[in-house]
Amino acid sequence: MTVNRNRFLAGAIVLAATASIALAHGDVAPQPVDTAALPDVGEDWLSENPYRAATAGDEVWAKAIDIGASGYNQNCARCHGLQVISGGLAPDLRFLEAEEYGDEWYVERFRTGYTQNGVTKMPAFGELLGQKAAWAIRTYIETRPDGDAMDSASDELHALRDQLKTYAADTSTADPEAIKARLSEIALGIETLSGAPVADSVAFRAANLIDGSAPAYDKAAETLTIGLSATQ
Repeated sequence: MTVNRNRFLAGAIVLAATASIALAHGDVAPQPVDTAALPDVGEDWLSENPYRAATAGDEVWAKAIDIGASGYNQNCARCHGLQVISGGLAPDLRFLEAEEYGDEWYVERFRTGYTQNGVTKMPAFGELLGQKAAWAIRTYIETRPDGDAMDSASDELHALRDQLKTYAADTSTADPEAIKARLSEIALGIETLSGAPVADSVAFRAANLIDGSAPAYDKAAETLTIGLSATQ
């Protein structure tokens, strides 16, 4: 965890040093995030993420990731990078620890934004988007997989994708338990950079789609295709 914290703080220092040349975010209107599907969290701002699986359950956790992905892409990716992979002018949020320290830093910055020399580099999103959106985005960020681990698994995931396509065309040849077990095993080896216990990787998503039916095989193959394309 100390390594992640140091790497994240190093990114924050880079932001402070280079913010004058960064593209300002203040001239972009924040986009609303539909959080109706998530449980309410009250009016008082929390200091810890309420949507983690250990607290809210797997279903809420998964929903928060999906909603957070949309909210992040609309409001954060411009500066912090697609897939939360920073280009260097803003902190790489993947390293922000998925525990109290990281939550406190994140929610303070989300609520108050960041201004340098009178120029808004990041809007104060708190009142604009609300607490539910804040924690959904946080959940998405902290579950981003380690890119190096994804690269290592890429060749096998492509092969499994092709196998899933074969199963979708002819389920009589399928071995759903075996392919689901292998995808799950790969998913366990893909860690997060935040220290969150589960990475929302394409291997994890594909494994959880398989139920032995042709549409499920097709959907799992599509999930791998899209996810693997995004990492290239």
